[in-house]
Amino acid sequence: MEVYNLSYDEAPVIKTELPGPRSRIALNEQDMLETQSRTYTRAFKLAVDNARGSTVMDLDGNIFIDWFAGISVLNLGHNNPIVRHAIEEQLEKIVHINEVPTEARINFLKTLNSVLPKELKDHARTMFTVTGADACEAAISLARHVSGKKTIVAFGGSYHGVAGDIVGATANYHYRDYAGISPRDIYHLPFPYPYRFPVNVPEGDISKVVIEQLEYIIRDPAAGPGSIGGVLVEPVQGEGGYIVPPDDFLPMLREVTEKYSIPLIFDEVQSGMGRTGKIWASEHYNVSPDIMCISKSVGGGIPASMISYRADYDRDLPAGFHLGTYRANPLALAAGTAILNYLKTSGILDRVTSKGRYIKKRFEEMAGKNPFIGDVRGLGYMIAAELVRDKNTREPATEMANTMKETLFRHGLLMLTCGHYGNVMRYIAPLTIEDHIIESGLDVFSESLDEVSKKMK
Repeated sequence: MEVYNLSYDEAPVIKTELPGPRSRIALNEQDMLETQSRTYTRAFKLAVDNARGSTVMDLDGNIFIDWFAGISVLNLGHNNPIVRHAIEEQLEKIVHINEVPTEARINFLKTLNSVLPKELKDHARTMFTVTGADACEAAISLARHVSGKKTIVAFGGSYHGVAGDIVGATANYHYRDYAGISPRDIYHLPFPYPYRFPVNVPEGDISKVVIEQLEYIIRDPAAGPGSIGGVLVEPVQGEGGYIVPPDDFLPMLREVTEKYSIPLIFDEVQSGMGRTGKIWASEHYNVSPDIMCISKSVGGGIPASMISYRADYDRDLPAGFHLGTYRANPLALAAGTAILNYLKTSGILDRVTSKGRYIKKRFEEMAGKNPFIGDVRGLGYMIAAELVRDKNTREPATEMANTMKETLFRHGLLMLTCGHYGNVMRYIAPLTIEDHIIESGLDVFSESLDEVSKKMK
């Protein structure tokens, strides 16, 4: 089934001031009815009428290019016929049931098992959860159960969710300000972030420094963290800044965790489902975890999440180890099966790889001409352009990034920021984005960068 040419061909098209009159009414009504703690309406002041492929139309007929895909929830784009057809077929059967097998459930489990990383493939167990945070919560609970130890090692810049105990593993402290559970039994090591690594060492030694620190806290009973029960890591960091670690980091991490029989957890919630040009980002490094967290695009826009893990970890799990009424919604599982099969068979991952290299090169060319892009990095369609006030000092240009986000929106391009300082522009377009929409978006980004840069001088 064809999935290209889904988008509005003419995008972007801005017909009104932003927000347009109908969008403004809807936003005002939302303000009267919904919490002011919302964040995305601060970035994108529009009310949506419909969306197609990699484009979104607001109530006023303005058409925007979508470079954030619901934060990697819609990897096959908006209103994709493959996903829609699978959901429509399932609607005729059943939309909710708790745990008992359905055709949708068994098909999904078999399909997921067939695409897992090499050591898990075809013989893993899967535990369904509800959200990405819930999956990470279940993963650390399982690691603690298996190891009999409490302390979980995570990494600076990490984002694993903001609910329950898992908020302690999310590195940005402000998420814990009002959390119901105080951070406990979580220890953060620096992530191997070449552009901003906190220790002055040659770039080739960054992974070694991190791994040596990990091995020190494992071996030394007086190091502080206590007995290590699991290591939780994003193969490519998401909210932390779309940070691609050195090639040797995950293999070295795998070697140490195996040496000390510590469960290794990969959080593939944002980096998985084809985002980096492979179904799982860890495949770039030929490394398998013991436990893997999966969510976002696996449900095609319907909330779904799960962990897949070594079969031997399942032996002593008690009934009700991790619960949730809405786990494994049949609509989401039907969509997930269709999405995984498409990723396996369509050749789209090769396109994401080649187009991702092209897009990254275009950002690098902009960086070569612009004094405010300090670093460009990425894999597939997980690409970052980090903005700095000065390329020598690398002082973060947070305010500029926010201005860029607003300027891009005004010109019809939806793009979000991330990073330690909120100064990273991140490309998360649907994997199905058409060539001409890519070009239009890059043109808007380049023109907006020039416009904002002039104000910085």
